[in-house]
Parts: sequence; C-alpha cells; structure tokens
Amino acid sequence: MKLYLRFYLVIALIFLVSCTSLKNPPKAQSQTTQAQLSQQVVTLDKNFQIAMGQTIYVPIYSHIYHNDERKILDLAATLSIRNTDLTNPLIVTAVRYYDSDGKLIKQYLERPIQLNALASTDFFVNRTDTSGGLGANFIVEWVSQKVISEPIVEAVMIATEFQQGVSFVSPGKVIKTQKNSQGTSLK
Repeated sequence: MKLYLRFYLVIALIFLVSCTSLKNPPKAQSQTTQAQLSQQVVTLDKNFQIAMGQTIYVPIYSHIYHNDERKILDLAATLSIRNTDLTNPLIVTAVRYYDSDGKLIKQYLERPIQLNALASTDFFVNRTDTSGGLGANFIVEWVSQKVISEPIVEAVMIATEFQQGVSFVSPGKVIKTQKNSQGTSLK
C-alpha cells in the first residue's frame, strides 16, 4: 500500500510542477546585449570629416590544444570594443571575422555604429563555431571626427569543462592608423 501511495504522490508532484511551469514559462534569453541596445546606427556621408581612425587586428582562438595528445578544447570568444574617450564618440565602421587562411567568414556590421563617450559594445563567437580555426581573427575599423583617446579592442576566450575552466584575453594590435588634424573627407 505504501508503494502505491508514493507512486501517486510522485505523479501529483510532477503534475503540480508542470502546471506551475505552464503558468510561469521561463523568460527567453535575449541575444541582444545591453551594449548593443545603447549603440546608434549612423550614416556617413561624403562630408564626414575624419580626424583620426584605426584598423585593429585581434587574434581569436576558436580552440586550443591540451594534454600530450593534442586534444582540442573549443573556446567561446567575445570581442569587446570600448570607447575610452571621456567626452567624444567614435564610429565603428567594420567588424569582420576571418579564418586561419585569411578568408572572410562573417561581417558583423551592416552599417556603422556610434559608440558614445565611455560606451562599449561586443560581438560573440559561439564555442561550437570552429570555422575560424586556431588562427582566426577580427579586423575592427573605427573613425572619429575629433582627435580622441584610442579605444580598447580585445577578445576574451573562455571554456569550462569537467569543473575546470580556462580563460584569457587577446589584445588588439593597431595595423593601420589614420590621423589628420585638418580632417579628410570619407570616400
């Protein structure tokens, strides 16, 4: 008799939990970050005067090797772009993701975005996306109408597995600089 009672109690508990979850369904996780909500899409016309700008190379590791057998640990990557200027905005004109062979995988921006003073934005590569390979990279391009403090552009790679975790930062390297105190027209 006790076995039947336990069985009915378990069924009743499952029914109660399922009814409660139907009334309060879990909230869907938004793919849009708070940083992306605060950024503005901008249009650059031929009269836009560039005072400075940069092209920045950021190494991305879609995986790393571990153990003596070169086992692969896949990594998630977050590219972070931070405007460090206290008063002026900057405009991010391109965020492109390339694989180990230098082939374009994805363009993250369809149109330029403005980052206000001290604002930041980020772009994400899933852990399961191994299309970039070990030598993947981002190319980030930005411009400003005034001479400003250079932004911080870096990537954070992370993975957790079997109660272990690995994470590291990969700083961007400026590969092209544009400075002009007079300003030049965007072509």
